[in-house]
Amino acid sequence: MNDTMGRYRTVIGHRLFWPAAVLIVMLAANTIYRPGFLSIEVKDGHLYGTPIDILRLSAPLILVALGMTLVISTGGIDLSVGSLCAISGAIACMYISKQPDQNSLGVVLTALAMALGVSLVLGAWNGVLVAVIGIQPIIATLILMVAGRGLAQLITEGQIITINSEPYRAIGLGHMLTLPLAIFIALAAALLVAAFTRRSALGMIIESVGGNAEASRLAGIRSGRIVFLVYVLSAGCAAIAGFMMTANVSSADGNAAGLWVELDAILAVVIGGTSLAGGRFFLSGTIIGALIIQTLTTSVYAMDISPQTSLLFKAVVVIAVCLIQAPAFRARFSRRRRNVPPPATTADKPKEQVPA
Repeated sequence: MNDTMGRYRTVIGHRLFWPAAVLIVMLAANTIYRPGFLSIEVKDGHLYGTPIDILRLSAPLILVALGMTLVISTGGIDLSVGSLCAISGAIACMYISKQPDQNSLGVVLTALAMALGVSLVLGAWNGVLVAVIGIQPIIATLILMVAGRGLAQLITEGQIITINSEPYRAIGLGHMLTLPLAIFIALAAALLVAAFTRRSALGMIIESVGGNAEASRLAGIRSGRIVFLVYVLSAGCAAIAGFMMTANVSSADGNAAGLWVELDAILAVVIGGTSLAGGRFFLSGTIIGALIIQTLTTSVYAMDISPQTSLLFKAVVVIAVCLIQAPAFRARFSRRRRNVPPPATTADKPKEQVPA
């Protein structure tokens, strides 16, 4: 009995248990509401179905959330990822639209390189503001969040740039080994980040900077360089996500592309178990968090609920998680529980006097 209880507590105490349980409950609820929700079929050698759509549509969010995980683990935040998605997609689509042969692989690769290069430069700008100048991360990235959205609209001249390029379209809608190519891109990015952070000392260094930057500096770690690096990596992930978003619709909209993706990315990171205060990070938890958010979005659409309602749900979850993580809130809650008097027992009740 004790062994069973010990195993039970170990399972429910695992950091991935509750996120995975939430995801399973959401899938089960959708299956009850719509019995064919989990059905998958093969058409023209490709797999189709709602689970495949969830994985494909989660790919951009997973990429952004991976970069956000590294930033948050250093104790920072990156609010500019949505604008970077719009900028990268706008540059790529604008360049392709001006070429005589939009289906040329060389044209598409050049467009991707240009957009990725600009995004990395903008990520370096965030890194300089935070690591070198010392501006608070939320303010430094808020600058690019606002200015970047305007820059994307300047690139597109306030228009929706449409393209007809099959190689570029394949980034979002192409298939490989019966599955969408976007899934493999997100998987490759996750494995690459995991390899660099978990198979080398880089991950431990990032966590030490987030845990105590001053102590890390005194230990010989150049904290500023690590902070600079994670903002550049976050920008690179956001750029690739921007390629996927614009490839899905074969067009670039500087105003709508990547809108609110920073909220989804932060929520995915928090659901995955990474503290907003910095320190330890969990890439696998972030991926599950991204799947939860996309499943929630898909559920909202499937139930014919207004899309704006999903934003409300996400905001409520963010507030609840932040309250749970706040030390002051937990201390006050535990103090109230300690002050609650225990219920009176039979022994505490006064005995009735029996008349003589």
